[in-house]
Amino acid sequence: MNKGQIVEFMNNNPVFCLASVEGNKPHVRGMLLYKASEDEILFHTGKTKDLYKQLSVNPQVELCFYSLKDNVQIRVSGKVELIEDLELKKEVVANRDFMKPWVEKSGYDPLAIYRLKKGVVFVWTMATNFEPKEYIEF
Repeated sequence: MNKGQIVEFMNNNPVFCLASVEGNKPHVRGMLLYKASEDEILFHTGKTKDLYKQLSVNPQVELCFYSLKDNVQIRVSGKVELIEDLELKKEVVANRDFMKPWVEKSGYDPLAIYRLKKGVVFVWTMATNFEPKEYIEF
């Protein structure tokens, strides 16, 4: 897969698992991608969540996108950065109806948007399961 195909796969399979670390204990949870492009991967959480606290201490993550239909898994490892951009926060909320009541109650400040700009991608399929790993720079 090339970078464009990887981005397309992520946008077509927006539910992913995100791994973070607190101390020496890993934490994995399901997430919903906001959007991916060839320049960045964007997702969000709340500043009251454990994930926000974990990423504040250690911004290293791994994202795992999977398609049961295609039997393809894409793992992206890298460092995320918090984005404090009010216009982006407004855009995210405008595209996520489930967030509107929360923002109406609490405002935009508790919303944490993260960007992964540089990472390493590993594409796994059943056909390549036993082959040496090949990594793609993101």
